Amino acid sequence: MADAVAGGASGEVRIVGLNALVRTLGKAASELDDLKDAHQRAAEIVAGEARARAPRRTGALANTARAMRQARRARVQVGTGGVPYAMPIHWGWPARGIAANPFVSEAAQDTESRWTAGYHDDVQKALDDVKGA
Repeated sequence: MADAVAGGASGEVRIVGLNALVRTLGKAASELDDLKDAHQRAAEIVAGEARARAPRRTGALANTARAMRQARRARVQVGTGGVPYAMPIHWGWPARGIAANPFVSEAAQDTESRWTAGYHDDVQKALDDVKGA
């Protein structure tokens, strides 16, 4: 292992394992920058709960809730071109007499302890690999 030395002979400080620390911190930073798997798992939990909570006439709205795999965020998409009313149902449209039914937001809030546990595990795993000596 390489050492880093600072100061002169009288005030020398030696850091053992600095190269390993820098290398493993860089690897952890890269893993934490791309949490696609954790985002996907979180979005799948929320999408599943949103499907269960979606208002039903035909089931078409519920069937559009899906997890989107992304590097920087968890995302649940609801609605499609064939089901364009997802946003007015969720957020409401007072001018049209449509009351808000925030089923996706409530699904995210009510499942928070489940999906945050997944993030905690992934972050802890990345940090457990950081070594300094």
